[in-house]
Amino acid sequence: MRHALNLWRQELGAVPESVWRLTELRVLILADNGLTALSPEIGKLDRLSTLDLGHNELTSVPDELGDLPALTDCLYLHDNRLSGLPQTLGRLARLRYLNVGENRLTALPDAIGGMARLIELRAQHNRLTTLPGTIGRLSKLRELWLRGNNIEHLPPSTAELLALRHLDLRENAVAELPESLAGLPLLRQIDLRSNRLSSLPEWLAQMPSLEKLDLRWNDIDPSLPLLTRLERRGCVVLT
Repeated sequence: MRHALNLWRQELGAVPESVWRLTELRVLILADNGLTALSPEIGKLDRLSTLDLGHNELTSVPDELGDLPALTDCLYLHDNRLSGLPQTLGRLARLRYLNVGENRLTALPDAIGGMARLIELRAQHNRLTTLPGTIGRLSKLRELWLRGNNIEHLPPSTAELLALRHLDLRENAVAELPESLAGLPLLRQIDLRSNRLSSLPEWLAQMPSLEKLDLRWNDIDPSLPLLTRLERRGCVVLT
């Protein structure tokens, strides 16, 4: 009985039909194969806990991707040509790690809020301008990676991400830090390099767990009294 199949970098072009008969699979790696489409037959592999579709040429993924109730460990969709994601992904309520970075996404589906056990979400280098309001339902989320998008604002519901420890907002268009971050008790690292910040809110000094605030390549006056207080804590990076 086969539980893992590694077809990484095999120049497949398309997934062999024989794969869909391996219904006992727990791990399926199809990365870096020039795949342009994924068959709805993927829904038959309902024992998968890890699925790697990264580094391909997919422009879409089928709704049947949401028919994988055992997908608990990782779903890799990074480095494709995806312009959207199906709402059915919200059915993956037990998934812990999702990587949709390096695509062409302009939005994440509202249904992402159904992924209640997600610990890490990577959506770097897309075309996002904000996050869905349902993001606040991800009560176990610890890491949120959003580098290289067009984000100006975060929704108020980010105030509900009480488990969040790391927030990467590098290379976006943030001009003002949202107060929704002020009450996050475990947030340790905020990376804001290369944004549009010119001022900082006073509540930053009250964040109990803040260990690193990276503000390089913004337009912030280094003589601000708040920065002096943060520097005394050793948690701010300006140069």
